[in-house]
Amino acid sequence: MKAKRNWSLLLGAAFLMATSAVGPGFLTQTTVFTQSLAASFGFVILASIILDIGVQLNVWRIIAVSEKRAQDIANMLLPGLGLFIAVLIVLGGFAFNIGNVGGAGLGFNVLFGISPEMGAVVAAAIAIGIFLVREAKKVMDRFAQIMGLLMILLIVYVAITSAPPVGEAVVKTFIPDKIDLIAIITLVGGTVGGYITFAGGHRLLDAGVKGESSLSEVNTSAVSGITVASIIRIFLFLAALGVVSKGLVLDESNPPASVFQLAAGNIGYKLFGIVMVSAAITSVIGSAYTSVSFIKSFHKSIEQNENWFIIGFITISTAIFVTIGRPVHLLILAGALNGLILPITLGTILIAAHKTQIIGRYKHPLWLTIFGILVVLVMAWMGGYTLMKQLPDLFS
Repeated sequence: MKAKRNWSLLLGAAFLMATSAVGPGFLTQTTVFTQSLAASFGFVILASIILDIGVQLNVWRIIAVSEKRAQDIANMLLPGLGLFIAVLIVLGGFAFNIGNVGGAGLGFNVLFGISPEMGAVVAAAIAIGIFLVREAKKVMDRFAQIMGLLMILLIVYVAITSAPPVGEAVVKTFIPDKIDLIAIITLVGGTVGGYITFAGGHRLLDAGVKGESSLSEVNTSAVSGITVASIIRIFLFLAALGVVSKGLVLDESNPPASVFQLAAGNIGYKLFGIVMVSAAITSVIGSAYTSVSFIKSFHKSIEQNENWFIIGFITISTAIFVTIGRPVHLLILAGALNGLILPITLGTILIAAHKTQIIGRYKHPLWLTIFGILVVLVMAWMGGYTLMKQLPDLFS
């Protein structure tokens, strides 16, 4: 019975992380990069998967062994650091949740013709409904699994319909015509950056999967999360490649919708609506849950009323989108800061991995430490570059 319960929890955490990653931005990134790199984008996906697994194993293992959330680990290293990280996570979570509810609104617009604003309200109501249930986290886990599987099935169908050059894609995955480092870094940030990797790590901790004895389960869940997100990315890449390889041009205003429509006609366009709604609502849920998990250890009242804080988070995000749309300056700032969250949080985790007062007698694998340091350096460089590049837009 325990084995069955644990397996359900591991899958729940994996799908929560994966579906948190697969939002409107994920869909757009994948189609745009496929359009620019064609079959060679397969190499970018492969490289990013390897990096994603390294990042996620580092983060989830230390959270499990220390039996503490990321912000508490940071505060043990340097008082106030955890609060700083929490502020970054919540700011980014709010900004991207505005985009997520907007994406859900767009999906409902495609499906039923209602306004994006009304669609956003419907999406928020669905997400809020989950946290009104007594066993909200179990319902959240199951909802993420169902939506994740639904997205996989629909995207696989569209990929088959678009008839991509699979052989060429396989060859270019290992022997690309062009290596785009910016694309690799962007994909890593979009899969495990910001709050995303902590969605599953904190979920396992909340479910009681913790301690050094649980590391095999943690490893399984961490890799499963990346696998689910990668399956969705790979088949969306193949769907887009099938369209692009025929010389068809994607609509710049909505590239992923173009892929579905050009591959499978009007039916494909409706399927895009379903995928967009599924991706956006699960990202709304993952962002809200994880953002609140970063502040709930700061005061008992937050932890005792966690679901209500999550509901408030979703409500405020939706209200901002419905009343003023997407606040450009906030999105620019959040996007710039998001690039710095991964190097800061991963760097913190790597230091904590070698502090006995945090992890006890546990010995963190040297290869994971080296791997993590390389990711921190690369992502810090890219994050700093992005921040400097976007600062003029912020003050314009």
